Amino acid sequence: MAVPAHVDDRTLAEADLRAISTAFDPDFYRAIYTDLPAEMDALWHYRFAGWREARDPATWFSTARYLEENPDVAAAGVEPFAHYLQRGRREGRDVRPSRWMSAYYAHVGWGAHEWGYPAFDSAPGLAPVRRSRVSNSAPALTDEHRAAIAAEFDAHYYLAVNPDVAQAGMDPLEHFLAAGWIEGRDPNPRFSVRDYLADNPDVAATGVHPFAHYLLAGRAEGRAAKSRLGFRYDVIARLKPVEDRLADALAAAQRVRLDPPERLAQLADLADLHITFSHDDYTAHSGGLQMCVRRESERFMARGVDHLHLFPAAFSPMVRLADEPGPLGVLLNGHRLGAHDASAVQAALTAGPEGARRSFAIHSLLGHDPDATADILAVAGLSAGFFWLHDFASVCAGFHLLRNDVEDCAAPPRDSAACGVCAYGPFRARQEAGHRRLFERLAMTVVAPSQVTLDFWRAHTDLPAHATVALPHATLTPRGPAPEGDAERPLRVAYLGMPIPLKGWSVFRELAISLAEDPRYEFLHLGGQADPSAPAAFHAVVATGDRPGAMQEAIEALEVDAALIWPLCRETFSFTAYEAAAGGAAVITGPDSGNVAAFASDPAVGRVLADEAALLQAFRNGDIAALGRRRREARVFDQAYSGLSADLVAP
Repeated sequence: MAVPAHVDDRTLAEADLRAISTAFDPDFYRAIYTDLPAEMDALWHYRFAGWREARDPATWFSTARYLEENPDVAAAGVEPFAHYLQRGRREGRDVRPSRWMSAYYAHVGWGAHEWGYPAFDSAPGLAPVRRSRVSNSAPALTDEHRAAIAAEFDAHYYLAVNPDVAQAGMDPLEHFLAAGWIEGRDPNPRFSVRDYLADNPDVAATGVHPFAHYLLAGRAEGRAAKSRLGFRYDVIARLKPVEDRLADALAAAQRVRLDPPERLAQLADLADLHITFSHDDYTAHSGGLQMCVRRESERFMARGVDHLHLFPAAFSPMVRLADEPGPLGVLLNGHRLGAHDASAVQAALTAGPEGARRSFAIHSLLGHDPDATADILAVAGLSAGFFWLHDFASVCAGFHLLRNDVEDCAAPPRDSAACGVCAYGPFRARQEAGHRRLFERLAMTVVAPSQVTLDFWRAHTDLPAHATVALPHATLTPRGPAPEGDAERPLRVAYLGMPIPLKGWSVFRELAISLAEDPRYEFLHLGGQADPSAPAAFHAVVATGDRPGAMQEAIEALEVDAALIWPLCRETFSFTAYEAAAGGAAVITGPDSGNVAAFASDPAVGRVLADEAALLQAFRNGDIAALGRRRREARVFDQAYSGLSADLVAP
């Protein structure tokens, strides 16, 4: 039963805006409600008037029905769309589609533009601010303007994000004053030139320097320094259509030059053999899945078992169809044997001598033809093996289960309205059908690195698994109390890993920016690549095969109090969460983070917060200080890594 609605007076209006901005459908809204003036923003109208008039924000959501079926929400005077996105969906409340949905989709009497997505995986370059938006008679900068800008200009940030300026040896402030702002370059991580001009056309029309205007007038007038729509809006703005990603992958596959099949001759002489399949070359790329394949390979090779790894020579975002090009990259014991057709690999393999130890594991089917995969294994004398759940590619082409790459979807039914508004919806059936062919041809034991992942997979697919098992990638053994550190120092909060939105970097960055002047907190970034857009001290840390514990060691040495591990997707297993706990840091995460939330729900490990508004509030009111090493009597642990499939195959 759903809990009653509750209005928290401390909740900022910005939280509602962030919640609905990425789910609101302006094309639908304008097509249905033709009384809106052309110059009026559709989202603004809905937030401040439309919902009170029972207008629907998207095809899949009926404002009137939600309020009718949830009288507590109606009585509280809460905007229903934001309530559902922030709380109602987690409370199990249902939604009904708009009564205008069918008519809209049929385009009866309307000419609404089709929803399109600009490039996602190649963010647009630094495009200049359009001069048409800025007056050609820009007033000259006064001494007051220059002084105001200089006081809040971040030269280190400007040079870090504009390496061309740094390489040219130009003075960063002078460059920004003269040309940088016209080119759309920002003076510090808290102000966006583009956003300010786009949100304030009156300022753009005058031609005044936008940062000077903000500092001397706009801030006092309540104008925002950056767009309040949040990073999810930016992700969607860069989202590349899935069909374009697939087309690019197919074109790349066609360009692959095949190697002579003679390079595979040694495969015929193999006896004891373990075969793995994944989406890429684990020796050339870094990441959790690649580290898993590497560990599995090392364990089998230590037993005297050869390791054959097959991967798409050109990356593909989904399962390959039989008529699509798909050359395979081939690795034998970590050494490349080139790129070959699946038929060439089949021709080179044999079933091996009687009594040979043979096994296989599929770590990812992305880029593979399921039937060609089963044919290769059949030639090698294999029909039963392991299928690892490193992600949810066996459930959907959107293998992170992120609707339009920004919001956890929880794998709704394939015919749901939710799939209808997702970029991956049209490809879900293809992805499921490919995995079903594989499972029907092979006896697959599904292996999940966490119980919560296995339970979720069982509940959201009916693929015919031969058996299932949960085997964590790592376990923790207590080593003793962690050093307490200086009781007077600020709480040290760290982000671990590459600074990408999927792993929660944008959430960390916004938190660090919001609290940059708060002396109670110190923000750190531990990873392989710096991002100066966040006010966080960067420490270069990369875990490798030779130093798998590098991150844990750094966390201990820096006496990190808490690690913010806030992935947008539900993780099947999080190495960073285990590294944080092993190093004595608490784990802070959100409810949709999968294995991370299950791990951090133990009070001895960390804290699970309801959403990003609750995260900011916990820092502002000081509640998060309870996670300090001294207050919670932190402990450190030793990590033991699993051998993955090697742990499931008898030596």
